[in-house]
Amino acid sequence: MVREGSISAAEVTEAALAQVQALDGTLHAFVELTADAARQQAAAVDAAIARGEQVGPLAGVPLAVKDLIATRGVRNRNGSPAYLHFVPEEDDIVVERVRAAGAVLLGQTTVPEFGYSAVGHSPVSPTARNPWNPQLTPGGSSAGSAIAVATGMAPLAFGSDGGGSIRIPAAHCGIYGMKASMGRVPLYPGTRDERYPGISSWESLEHVGPLTRTVADAALMLSVIAGPDPRDRHSIPCTDVDWITAASDGQTSDARVTDGVAGLRIAYSPDLGHLAVDPQVRAVVERAVGIFEDLGAHVEQASPDLGDLGDAFWTMVASESDLRGMRALADQHPDMSPHLLALLRRPWSAEDFTDALITRKRVVNRMWRFMAGYDLLLTPTLAVAPFGLGVQGPTQIDGRQVPDNAWLGFVNPMNMTGQPAASIPAGFTDDGLPVGLQIVGRHLADASVLRASAAFEAAAPWAQHWPTLAAATTQS
Repeated sequence: MVREGSISAAEVTEAALAQVQALDGTLHAFVELTADAARQQAAAVDAAIARGEQVGPLAGVPLAVKDLIATRGVRNRNGSPAYLHFVPEEDDIVVERVRAAGAVLLGQTTVPEFGYSAVGHSPVSPTARNPWNPQLTPGGSSAGSAIAVATGMAPLAFGSDGGGSIRIPAAHCGIYGMKASMGRVPLYPGTRDERYPGISSWESLEHVGPLTRTVADAALMLSVIAGPDPRDRHSIPCTDVDWITAASDGQTSDARVTDGVAGLRIAYSPDLGHLAVDPQVRAVVERAVGIFEDLGAHVEQASPDLGDLGDAFWTMVASESDLRGMRALADQHPDMSPHLLALLRRPWSAEDFTDALITRKRVVNRMWRFMAGYDLLLTPTLAVAPFGLGVQGPTQIDGRQVPDNAWLGFVNPMNMTGQPAASIPAGFTDDGLPVGLQIVGRHLADASVLRASAAFEAAAPWAQHWPTLAAATTQS
């Protein structure tokens, strides 16, 4: 519409900023709103169109940036008192790419400290709150980005996912989020600049990706941000994926979207063989899985034999963290988050790290062998629906005592393997809280994940559902 002139980029930007003004005092999605810069960017798009110039595929589209992703000239707190006044001198690669595509950057969104948490608490900003019930968590670490999209503050947002941090808040906020295969979307400087302790970490686990209201919007973002870059030694070519086509027309140009899963062999694992899962979450996800059967997929219940990976995962995180630099930050800033301080002060050994590495290799081998028999794996995204503020996670699920990170057991294995994985809105609990369904593809099978997501969306659309507090200010 902006390119065609039926609406201006300035008007779209003002609508987004009005939504922020109306809702963010309650939800705390943004930690740094760059309204004046956004208006200037929108004016530049409108001027280019008036001159008859070609504009990019995101021309005039407001976009929110997670505060772990560098935006040149804008304060990036990274959720930490140690970076309270940090202003990057360069953009992250993905920010460079969306700028070039014409996006209007609204500002930086709320994160827990350095992203080392799956909820929205931060020592440098108000706690992010779930738009469906502000007394509950929105999930994290891409907390503010998910809130912004779920409430219409921004149609697009960046998340990052080192252990589920795109998929977690997507599930808890009732939107779509995708972690593409490892290397599809290049990362720099966020995980690769040794000058910044805390920011430089999680190199082999972290992914940047989209949080959106629709699958097509996520595919559009991926079409802009995916592709190799010399600043990321893990980045890979993406010419094998037509992102937009995969999300829009199923298998061929003349196929119905819902044909995208017909004939596929799909594994459904309600608990990965060992996880405690809330009964309402399980019921919602099972109904969603039934839709894939209705669409012609061959679904059978099966689980890869992975075991409990919680400690191994966090050991991998520690092994990829700048422990020396972060411990020095902790000495200077004792007000850092308690759970982060506990991780930094743990007496890690070389054997801890090598044991975790061996576990990761085992997980990768078991997953590729398992996926050889299936096109896709379906699971709940999370073991629970949104829960209360002030905790890292529930310690009891379905009557079982569990560690406070057990609710994340479905998502972090896919960071260890690097497989593509998305969270799609599956439905709601009896209390009206959103539940996510995770779709996992084989190694590099990003197109399959997008096709399956689009097929489910066409059969059970979700974008018309708005949180009550947003519905009053949003025109669907």
